[in-house]
Amino acid sequence: MSGRIEGIEILGTGYYVPEKVLTNKELESRLDTTDEWIVTRTGIRERRIASPEETTLSMAYYASEKAIQKAKIEPGEIGLIIVATATPDMIFPATAAQLQEKIGATNAGAFDLSIGCTGFIYALVTGALYTKVLYPQKVLVVGAEKLSAIVDWQDRSTAVLFGDGAGAVILGVNPQKAGILAFELGADGSGAELLKLPAGGSKLPASAETVEKRLHFIKMNGSEVFKFAVKKIEESVNGLLEKAKLQPDDIDLYLFHQANRRIIVNSLERLALDIEKTFINIELYGNTSAASIPIALDEAIHAGKLKKGDKLLLSGFGAGLAWGGLIMEY
Repeated sequence: MSGRIEGIEILGTGYYVPEKVLTNKELESRLDTTDEWIVTRTGIRERRIASPEETTLSMAYYASEKAIQKAKIEPGEIGLIIVATATPDMIFPATAAQLQEKIGATNAGAFDLSIGCTGFIYALVTGALYTKVLYPQKVLVVGAEKLSAIVDWQDRSTAVLFGDGAGAVILGVNPQKAGILAFELGADGSGAELLKLPAGGSKLPASAETVEKRLHFIKMNGSEVFKFAVKKIEESVNGLLEKAKLQPDDIDLYLFHQANRRIIVNSLERLALDIEKTFINIELYGNTSAASIPIALDEAIHAGKLKKGDKLLLSGFGAGLAWGGLIMEY
C-alpha cells in the first residue's frame, strides 16, 4: 500500500518516559549477560521502566499534553485520536477512548491501532488521511508502550532490549505544505512466528498452563528479525525516494525505529548514507516499540536536527512482520 497525502503538517510533538532508569549494570546482576555484550550487540546502555502506577494511558496522556501545548491548540479542536500500542491498559475499552476523556477532547473520536513496532507509521498515515476529511479539526497520533509488563525478565535475549515510553504528534491541514510526499505500508504474515506474544488473546486465553509456560511474554527470533529489518529498511527507503522523485541527499533527516543500533548503522551503510543524516537515542531508551519514532522525532527537533521546511523520512519495522515508511515536509 502506498500513496501521497498533500497539505498536511505536524503542528506539535511531545514525549514522555518514566523516571526509573534500568542500566545494563543492573541487568548484569539478574541475567547471564554483561554491559559490553549488550552495548556491542544492540547499542543500548539503559532503558526507562514504568512504575506500577504508570500505565500506557498515563504515559500517552503526558506525551499528548506536551504535543497539544506545542501545537498551541485546545483539546476541543481535536477531531480524532489514534493510539498505536501493543500494550494497552486493557484489551477494551480502547486506550485512545480513555485518553480522549483524560485530555478533555470532547469532540474527538478515538481508536487503537495494533501493528507492533510499525504502529506509529501506520497511525501517522491513517491520521493524515483523516486530517483532510476532518478539517479544520486536528488529529492526535500517539505511540505508547509499557513493554516492561510483557518482557520475560528471565530471558536474556529479550529482557535487555525493551523500555517504556510514549510519543505524540498533532496533525493539521496546511495547503502551503507539501505534506506527505510518499508513504508505504506493508506486511508479511508468513513471519508472524518470529516476533509474537503467544497468550492472552482468544486463541490462548490466560490459564494456569499459559502462565506456567511463560506464554504471556514477548517471544522473538532475534537473528531473523534483524535480517528482515535491514532488508526492508533498504527496500522501503529506496522505494520511498523513487516515489517522491528525490535523491538520498534531498532528505534532511532519516529517523528509523530504534530497535537496534546495528540495524540502523547497517542500513545506513547499505544506503550509502552518513550517520550524521540520522538521529539515534536507543542507548538511552532501548526499544520502545510504537513509541520509539515519535520520541526520537521530538528529541531530534529539540536538538536542532530538524527545522521547518526540512524533508523528513521515517521508517519502521516489526511484528507482523510489518514495515512502513514515509517522506514528509516538516
